[in-house]
Amino acid sequence: MKKILLDENLPKQLKRYFSAKFEVTSVPDLGWQSKKNGELLTALDEAGIDYLLTADKNLRYQQNLEKFNVKIIVLLTFDNRLKNLIAKINEIENKIKEANKSDKIIEIDLRRK
Repeated sequence: MKKILLDENLPKQLKRYFSAKFEVTSVPDLGWQSKKNGELLTALDEAGIDYLLTADKNLRYQQNLEKFNVKIIVLLTFDNRLKNLIAKINEIENKIKEANKSDKIIEIDLRRK
């Protein structure tokens, strides 16, 4: 089962809409709100979390991602409200399943209709 952490810039309620193939939690669930990106990525590795799901397009430029085992899934979206993301949950899950194991960054473009 793949473990996913929802970043603070995504609604934590989104975790309820993933299939049972994924174990999804959020930054607030783990009490990690005060962690900066580098600290957060280290904590993810230590917790054995496979993916960080985020809307932060700049994370890749702010951190040396090669130091970490966690993979970053970046949602490219105009609107990250819960109702809009729920409509795209199957697409998000499929992209995660199809991703190349060596990819550190997985971009999922949700901007089209």
